[in-house]
Amino acid sequence: MDEPTLFPLRPTVPAASTQGSGRPRVERADRTQIEWRPLALDQLVPPEHRARLVWRFVEGLDLGPLYARIAAVEGTPGRPAIDPQILVALWLYATLEGVGSARAVDRLCTEHVAYQWLCGGVSVNYHTLADFRVQHVEILDDLLTQSVAALLHAGLVTLAVVTQDGYKVRASAGAASFHRRGTLQRCLKVARRHVARLRQEVAADPAALTRRQQVARERAARAREQRARAALTHVAELERAKQAQRNRNPREPRASSTDPEARVMKMSDGGYRPAYNVQLARPLDAPIVVGVEATNAGSDFGQLPPMLAQLEARYGQTPSTVVADGGFAKKADLVTLSAPPHPCTVIAPVLAPKKPGQDRYAPRCGDPPAVAAWRRRMATAAARALLRQRPGAAEWVNAQVSNRGLIRVRVRGLAKVRAVVLWHALAINLLHGHALRAAATAT
Repeated sequence: MDEPTLFPLRPTVPAASTQGSGRPRVERADRTQIEWRPLALDQLVPPEHRARLVWRFVEGLDLGPLYARIAAVEGTPGRPAIDPQILVALWLYATLEGVGSARAVDRLCTEHVAYQWLCGGVSVNYHTLADFRVQHVEILDDLLTQSVAALLHAGLVTLAVVTQDGYKVRASAGAASFHRRGTLQRCLKVARRHVARLRQEVAADPAALTRRQQVARERAARAREQRARAALTHVAELERAKQAQRNRNPREPRASSTDPEARVMKMSDGGYRPAYNVQLARPLDAPIVVGVEATNAGSDFGQLPPMLAQLEARYGQTPSTVVADGGFAKKADLVTLSAPPHPCTVIAPVLAPKKPGQDRYAPRCGDPPAVAAWRRRMATAAARALLRQRPGAAEWVNAQVSNRGLIRVRVRGLAKVRAVVLWHALAINLLHGHALRAAATAT
């Protein structure tokens, strides 16, 4: 008879044998065993973990404007708000990890140790996360300025030479959602009838739905009506632009009933899909993002002056040289950027002439002085050397945001798309700004 033991060994179960007469013994999983783990949450994340880097970066940011928007203050009733540092850290870490869904972040906050460490025991939900991600565009814009200004002040980055490129991002709308004026008017009538029917149902039987279901259905119906109304407004704008350009195309302009601000654009694979044109600027000598813009323009023509004006407003200085591809070389922009008070040298390829045998770098009849100077400049070895560095700099930024999931946005509208792009820019500056500081310290 076996003697009883206080702590019996884990039972072993014989398994089917594949060789000989004996059967191998294996340890089976026992998920009902209670275990005591006397560990603090801080002990579960190693010192070199990326989550700690994110938290140190967030601690160095000025989040005063976010705290100023909190209505719950000491001495007054109300539930305490979630610390903005936690929400900023969660979205920065999620962006670095390629997570772009608020529901996914919500799930990870209960399943993943790094997200649990960032939360620090504070409960979050997907609705709060989704709203926070897109509600504070102007504050995110200021945080981007802070992240770059700190590197400029430390002498780790310069804005002498900046490169800019456009990146097409799929919109949260399908091609079938684009309609002309007549169809959009019918969609608006249907949406209005739906809102009226919901109100009648609630008035007839207030107990038919729970309060939460009622609010959710009304919110969805009103959002559908607002999108239809906004689509009609954008169709009217497109019609006015078409008349101003004297466009003789007989086809009526169309707008999306799902995302009215999205436009059908030619993508990198040659296809046409609803998308946004994201503009990203970075210094040629440092892997960080210094300027961000989101537009619904189908081409890059006309995008250089707004970006350089943005850099002037952000950092109080204008780059002396900007490097871009041929899609940015608009003659009017070349004239604008060469004028004082902040002239800028444009390095962009000259398109091949249509006439055979014509010198592409020779000034042409009717060229403004700035355009003629640009053609002569691009014939020099120095300009061509800068142009060869452009793909490794500009396309690197595009690859960074693409690898982290910014291929198709889950939000609708220019303002929300810009907010998502700003999160990606902040994540890039967090990671590579830390690398620049580490390299400077090592030397």
